[in-house]
Amino acid sequence: MDLGRLLRPTSIAIVGATDRAASYGGEALLNLQRLGYPGRVYAVNPRRAEAHGLECHPSLAALPEAPDAVVVAIPAADVPGVVEEAGALGCGGAVVFAAGFAEASGGAGLQRRLVDAAQLHRLPVCGPNGNGIVCLPARTALWGDMVAPREAGPVALVSQSGNVAVNALASARGLRLHTVISCGNQAVLGAEDYLWALAEADGVRAVALYLEADGDGPRWCAALERCARAGVGVAVLKAGASGAGAAAAQAHTGAVAGDQRAFRALVEEAGAAWARDPHELLELAKGMAAERARPPSDVAVSAPAAGVAVMTCSGGDSSLAADIADELGLALPELAPPTLARLCELLPDAATAANPLDYTSLLWDDPHALEELVIALAADPGIGRVLVLYDEPGDMDADAAASWAAVLGAVRSAAARSPAPVAVASTLPELLADASASALVADGLPAIAGLHTGLRVAQALGAPAGDPQRIAQIGDAAASRAAATRADATWLAEHEAKALLREAGIAVAGGRTVGDVADARAALHELGGAVAVKLSGRDLRHKTERGAIALDITTVEAVQDAYERLRAIDADAAILVEQMAAPGVELLVAARADAVVPVLVVGLGGVWTELLDDVALIPLPASPARVERALRSLRGAALLTGGRGRPAADVGAAARLAAAAGDLLLRGGLELLELNPVIVHASGAVAVDALAQTTGGTS
Repeated sequence: MDLGRLLRPTSIAIVGATDRAASYGGEALLNLQRLGYPGRVYAVNPRRAEAHGLECHPSLAALPEAPDAVVVAIPAADVPGVVEEAGALGCGGAVVFAAGFAEASGGAGLQRRLVDAAQLHRLPVCGPNGNGIVCLPARTALWGDMVAPREAGPVALVSQSGNVAVNALASARGLRLHTVISCGNQAVLGAEDYLWALAEADGVRAVALYLEADGDGPRWCAALERCARAGVGVAVLKAGASGAGAAAAQAHTGAVAGDQRAFRALVEEAGAAWARDPHELLELAKGMAAERARPPSDVAVSAPAAGVAVMTCSGGDSSLAADIADELGLALPELAPPTLARLCELLPDAATAANPLDYTSLLWDDPHALEELVIALAADPGIGRVLVLYDEPGDMDADAAASWAAVLGAVRSAAARSPAPVAVASTLPELLADASASALVADGLPAIAGLHTGLRVAQALGAPAGDPQRIAQIGDAAASRAAATRADATWLAEHEAKALLREAGIAVAGGRTVGDVADARAALHELGGAVAVKLSGRDLRHKTERGAIALDITTVEAVQDAYERLRAIDADAAILVEQMAAPGVELLVAARADAVVPVLVVGLGGVWTELLDDVALIPLPASPARVERALRSLRGAALLTGGRGRPAADVGAAARLAAAAGDLLLRGGLELLELNPVIVHASGAVAVDALAQTTGGTS
């Protein structure tokens, strides 16, 4: 659906227009007047002659034209009929405020009628159960609550929460919004559709997304790819989790790789930032927008470094910044000797050259020295960004205001000369004045409210940008799985799953099923050494808890006893005799297709997978090199790389095995594939246990 006419309408009709105070239909009319909307406005209400000075028409069909946007401000029961009429007339889109649809008991049928009417005519509909759309550059407000005139800016917001959107429109701290969309139930259009449209909207440099539903994976990938190609930053705050994660928890994978984590993996792989709360969401988007407005520097810049330098006049803030950076995993590198020497030339005797840098209040009245400190930090080869902490109190007299302005001026001047990007953050959110923050953002300097948030934004701005080709690959894989024929899910027995692994060239422990005690004794002789004896059935998930496995069997008597004990537990399951793998590092390797996009899960664990909860998720397809980076990012990566005197494991072999498991999921018609544990040795890796779930479909 084309959203152009809905987002930038040249004509608007308000269905349900009224003079009644605090009504959605009345406020929608008044908002257009407040913002000075330059287009044509029509009031529609068969029971009124006029509303707020506009003649009322009895219906949309009675208007002199099919308006670009229709605001539907009437009770829920009458909405589908108006949507049908708008679509039949050729209107450009509609906004529905009313609640009482799928979010309410008994409202699902009404929402289906709305959706059917919209889809019949390919009419874009925002809502229902939302606040609508505000586009400040176009002075447009298809909005049911009061909207005051505001300066337009580069940040767009798409929110499933109406209150998050309302609060964003009321916020200050240098945040300048472009378009705000409160999408409510997303009955017709999802947040991914709005992101697609906003990615190339004139003047949008970053989009903030508040989400409650996963949405459509391939459409998300298309929208994120478009943002990556256009250089538009994306920040995401997602609440809640879907039921698929709970269903998948029959295996370890569901517990450690739920839908929230899968969605985050997609977001971060696409170069977008993940937020913890609405404040951080808006500050991330504001910082991204400012960074993208930074004018090109005349200073020669080498390859960007990952480290951040923090500069403050407070020892306490310096210590707190170091602690928060450590918590976030944000590198604050030690400074190079030439940098330290230059800082010592500039600092008073009471200050110590370090990162974070406490320059002390003794330099507060020396803007030139402050400017040179910023330049010195930015020139350090290990520093990719300088974060200056700056708190501006309110109600200052003229002298104090001049002093604070001089400090801020020094930072802005330094940023213009700096070889590395510069950002500014207050320690407390309320100490970032709106006017000062706006001036910084106009210069291309992120101005962030709050110390923790400032460090988080600095971290996000230093993350790699999304690769459009990689995002497109993920989208293609998701679309292929979405298009696959689906049947009822079926769990495979371990020996059936391992047959698939062998066919795919994935190393598994040697072994076979056995038919009776004599066959078990024969298998022990064939395999040699110690063996494991296991039940293998389609209803067996966690063998250890059921006592369905016997390990380190080396004698004929022991294999016979193990066979008889397991057969007593389950008379119908197959019995599998396999070689015991040599000791090594135990990994979880799993792939699942039921998330927003198919994902690969790698982590430490074996039987302790859920307790350790040390996993990384990678959207599929995943190359061995990408998987190896994920393995090395684990908290316990030292177990693989030879930490504390341990022999190094073959991380490359583990990565190749995991990548092959992901490929098997994509092409093998599987919903879930879990290899737990995979034993990684000094040379090689082998899958010891396997679970698989198939839908019987093909991809």
